[in-house]
Amino acid sequence: MRRRSSRLLLGLSLAVALLLVGAFATGWYLLAGSRARLEGEVTLAGLAAPVRVIRDANGAVTLAARSRADITFALGFVHAQERFFEMDLMRRAAAGELAELVGPAALDSDLDLRRHRLRAVAQAAYAALAPAQRQVLERYRDGVNAGLADLRRKPWEYDLLASQPRPWRAEDSLLVVAAMYLDLNGHGHNTRELDIARMRAALPAPLVDFLLAPDPDWEAPLSGTLSHPPLLPGPAVLDLRGPPAAATSARSVAAALAPALQARAPGSNSFAVAGRLTDTGAAMLANDMHLGLRVPDIWFRARLRYPDAGAPGGTRDAVGVTLPGTPVLVAGSNGQIAWGFTNSYGDWLDWVRVTRDPAAPSRYAVPGGWATIERHAERIRVKGAPDRVLEVEDTRWGPILARDTDGAPLALAWIAHHPQAYNLGLMQLERAPSVSDALHLAPTLGLPPQNLLVADREGHIGWTIAGNAIPLRTPGTDPQQPVDGSQPGSGWHGWAAPARYPRLVDPVDGRLWTANNRTVDGPELELLGNGGHDLGARAQQIRDDLATYSVFSPGNLLDIQLDNRAVLLTPWQRLLQDVLAGTRDPALRQLRGLTANWRNRAAPDSVDYRLVRAFRDEVHRTVLAPFVARVQARFPAFAWPVGSDPEAAVWTLLRAQPAWLLDPTYKDWDALLLDAARAVATRLGGEPGGLAARRWGEVNRSGIRHPLSAALPAMLARFLDMPDQPLPGDANMPRVAAPGFGASERLVVSPGHEAQGILQMPSGQSDNPLSPYYGAGHADWVEGRPTPLLPGPAKWTLTLRPPQR
Repeated sequence: MRRRSSRLLLGLSLAVALLLVGAFATGWYLLAGSRARLEGEVTLAGLAAPVRVIRDANGAVTLAARSRADITFALGFVHAQERFFEMDLMRRAAAGELAELVGPAALDSDLDLRRHRLRAVAQAAYAALAPAQRQVLERYRDGVNAGLADLRRKPWEYDLLASQPRPWRAEDSLLVVAAMYLDLNGHGHNTRELDIARMRAALPAPLVDFLLAPDPDWEAPLSGTLSHPPLLPGPAVLDLRGPPAAATSARSVAAALAPALQARAPGSNSFAVAGRLTDTGAAMLANDMHLGLRVPDIWFRARLRYPDAGAPGGTRDAVGVTLPGTPVLVAGSNGQIAWGFTNSYGDWLDWVRVTRDPAAPSRYAVPGGWATIERHAERIRVKGAPDRVLEVEDTRWGPILARDTDGAPLALAWIAHHPQAYNLGLMQLERAPSVSDALHLAPTLGLPPQNLLVADREGHIGWTIAGNAIPLRTPGTDPQQPVDGSQPGSGWHGWAAPARYPRLVDPVDGRLWTANNRTVDGPELELLGNGGHDLGARAQQIRDDLATYSVFSPGNLLDIQLDNRAVLLTPWQRLLQDVLAGTRDPALRQLRGLTANWRNRAAPDSVDYRLVRAFRDEVHRTVLAPFVARVQARFPAFAWPVGSDPEAAVWTLLRAQPAWLLDPTYKDWDALLLDAARAVATRLGGEPGGLAARRWGEVNRSGIRHPLSAALPAMLARFLDMPDQPLPGDANMPRVAAPGFGASERLVVSPGHEAQGILQMPSGQSDNPLSPYYGAGHADWVEGRPTPLLPGPAKWTLTLRPPQR
């Protein structure tokens, strides 16, 4: 009997082993079959002449062709072979078509985004493009579909999802641009202005102005004056010692304040120095775009070489990062100029109150009469479930998406709803010969409005806003408050002419910087608006870093990109030391001791940084809680307006210590501060190892994952994800880092001297785990090592040939 059981157990073990081997072999076969072709020759209809596709050891691609048209086709081919699934996700997410691919789990996202009808916008934008730009998209489309067809098997993600890839359409590239509008403009929700309206409905206006005021201590505009210090409201405005507000939970208040404490909004750093400050005489530019990070990275590094009479030596040699799904080199250098972007955070979305006709709800009031609401039945296909039909009500300003504080319907005016805001103008920067030419092109580019920074080989630097859709509003109106669409002068009335775009060329000190901060003031700021400018501490730190050098090398600019000094937190460290001076509480004495030796770094092993940061967050929550509670009592969905850092208001309160704006829970402001410190000591001290074990790297980890890994067992997910490592950096310093968020690239380049340039990227070029360069270069990004901008020696060469005639 025992022998029989042993044989049965052995048989079962062998069967399990065979199943595991079979599953492994099947997985390997599916993955291997969808790897990009790296070598040999491929004959492809659609090419006019051969194109060489050269890859180095890290998978950086050089495309060498006889025309930009053939480059466009070949770029589509390569993008599809390496990244088709991610391209598909971007177009589907923007169009609200994800549920068709992944099932009901994506239905809520589709219902949310389909309200914008961005596929219809992309179709209209494509139809309105100049014929030459439509031809570019069609050539790129043909290249994408050729690359997809050339794979031995469909991309492996579709096997996992039991789905089939859908061919690329020319309009889909504009949907990828729409996906960037969503990412850079708050996903089209405009919750910032909804929450500001809620604050103004629940709190006195002077108090709201005070709480949302910018902080002149941290601003670093390129031109104009600093903001005024916030004006402290007197007890006649609000006295918290009066009748208490309706009760709300501490948890809901903490959740409402999360946007004020978690700076994870898409952003970027970009800075440039004039040629007189470099040893080559050419200007130099640095750019790192902060986005959500994934496997693979959003960008695809490429070098494009083709004949061009306007280029040095007659050959255009452009290098940088492309955006799969589009034929565009987004940021990089063409040998004559280098360019990069940061999100401008201008005001590109507005709410408009819609007044329905009580006798005919399909009509709404407009100045001088009535208009009819357009209704669109949007059919959402759901894999494995019935279709859903979403009715979208559309007005002349945009779709009705929300309600005002009094319940009135609100329509969203958003530049991304306008077909004119999409084009391929960005491709012209690839051939621009100077800063002046690049700045002249900026107001014609169809993209989310960005700060454009340019440096050229003659030593010039310049800044302006890139984007062809800056809305004009009636002077004197508050664009952060919903306007009444029935009144004359409401809504937008055209677009800013290029002459009105602010620009700055060759500043006296030879330095420019942007980091999502306010860049201008006066009429220029009124034109651009405030869509949630960064506090400015990051921009100020970059500005001050630039001032420490008199001559710059690429390594100097990389050092600034990697600066993780905690300048913003230094006053908080001093405050914490003062608060805890003389305490006899053992836990608080330990907290004071661990933060006394201030290293001033957001380093992975920094205990002092994590504890001081936690103290700042706790003080913000405690100081602001009574105001948030009053708004939540009327509007339970309220959250602190995104992009409105309350640093100025909190410090003003801590310095002035007004009794009428102190939470009545505390006898005085010193008690509030001591309680905040005690909360930190209790919460973090209660974790394993106590306060002394609370290193910053414990919570600030890379967290860069593949889009499908969350649905897989942990063992398989680890195979797809990048190693989850502790990272230096944080918000409010140049080296921005948070789990799954941070610098999607770090570019440093001096045009004409690309061989000394730097380009770091996380998570590699390919989405196939069996690719020889899956994750290649990622370690350099983590460690801050300077990966060369130009591709290295050729390791694989693939030739794409047209059919013989």
